[in-house]
Order: sequence, then C-alpha cells, then structure tokens
Amino acid sequence: MTTTPWWAELKSITLHVEGEAPRLWPDTASEDYRRARTELAAAEADLRDRIEAVAAQRRALPPGAPLPDLTFVEGPEDLALDGPQRPVRLSELFAGHDDLVLYHLMLHPDDTSACAACSMFVDGLDGVERHLTRRAGFAVMAPAPLPVLRAWARGRGWRRVRLVSCAGTSFLDDLGVAGSRGALFPAFSTHEKDTDGRIRHVTTTPADFPDGTARGMDLMSPVWNVFDLLRSGAGRATRTTPTRWPPPCADPPSGAARTSGPCRSRSSAAARRPPPSAP
Repeated sequence: MTTTPWWAELKSITLHVEGEAPRLWPDTASEDYRRARTELAAAEADLRDRIEAVAAQRRALPPGAPLPDLTFVEGPEDLALDGPQRPVRLSELFAGHDDLVLYHLMLHPDDTSACAACSMFVDGLDGVERHLTRRAGFAVMAPAPLPVLRAWARGRGWRRVRLVSCAGTSFLDDLGVAGSRGALFPAFSTHEKDTDGRIRHVTTTPADFPDGTARGMDLMSPVWNVFDLLRSGAGRATRTTPTRWPPPCADPPSGAARTSGPCRSRSSAAARRPPPSAP
C-alpha cells in the first residue's frame, strides 16, 4: 500500500520548477545593496552553522546531576477550571517521553501577576505545545499557588500548556533558578531519563548569560528574531548596557497593572541598570 505524501496535492509545492529559488531583492535594487545583501546571506549561513555546532556541543554534555522525583501540584487539562487539584511527580511530567522541557515562569508565591516578558514567551509556547509534546514532556512551572497560576493563564488566553505549581518544594533552589531572598530567574530547563530510569538534569538556559549580558533565551522566542529582521533591530543591547530597555512585554490582562522596565527579577543587577540615553 502506497501512502500519498502530505504535500502531493499542494500546488504551492508541486508547481516548483527545479533550479528556481527565491530572490533576495527586487529587480530595482542597487548594485551596492545586492553586494551587501549577498555578504549578509553568507554571514547568515555562517550563523546557522555556528548554531548547529553549539547544539551538537550541548548534546555532547556529560550526564547531568540526578534529581529527586519531587511531587508538585497540577489541575485539570481544561484551564478554565481550577480543580480538582492533584499531585504530580516530576517523573510524570515526562508524559511517556525520555526528555522533559520546563519553562520557569516568574510568578512569586506572594504575587498575583507574572513577569510580562516571561508571559510573552509562554504566549508563543502555548501555540506550539502540541508540536513540542510529540517529542518531549513540556510544562510551565511556577512557585505560586496553583489557582493564581491558572488565573494568570486564563488572563493571558493560554489554552494548551501544562501548568504545574512547585510551591513548597526545593526544586527551584535545587536548579539554581531562585535567588537567596526568593527572587525568581526566568529560564528553560531540560531533563532526561537515563538508561536506568533516573531523572537527570541536562541544561538550564536563563535569560542572561553568566557574564550578565542578555539574550540567553532569545532563540526560544520568535519575537526577538523577527525584530532582528527590521532595520531598527530588536533593541539597544550593547556590551556596556546588556539588557534591552524595555523588552517588548505583551499587554497584561484586563485590570492588571502594565509592567514597565526590564520585566525581570528585581534582584538582577542588570535590572537595576538605568536605561540608555536616547541617540
């Protein structure tokens, strides 16, 4: 039995002519533009190759630290409901996969609003959740009480993401994404089950690099990357002022205060830097 490929009836694909390729400029583009754009295309290809090399280096990391199978709390799949709540172990978040991706949302136990920049990331993750969960377990985690986390999700319009409260556990401290005074750091963390079924940490990818410069998580959101296609660019991040000011935080839910400034942990040294002077 033969299976027809999904693209076989799409004229947008089947009408391609071999050897044809999209052009990078209109016919009226100047020679200066064409030369510069050709050089840019080569630089973009070099960047792609470097990203692939870094990904290979990441995959080659030695086994990470083993993690305890802690118990968290989650609610029903329907985010319109707050209950019933149920305990869920870290191992269950893998959802039958060998890999797990967590996004650590900055929603403090004493707050009712999350970081707007963090929420922008989850806006996108909610849309691609069904693709992510074909390869790995995926959840959004915060130390806030579960009803607060779910209320924030409803206000943002999230429909798909798995929400987990890690309140009352040491998990964020174990990973190093909570500050000494309880501040929170935005981060992705990835985990795996080894051949013996033990849960191991693989990577933690925070918003800032160890040297304090920004853009540590940018590749996980299309927003910055699309802005980088603009002549105006994605922001004014420089070596001396690494944090973009302000980030493109999405509007808060109706009735919530608009977030200004860096939309990140107030304990971050980068967050306390003044905005750069206007050019």
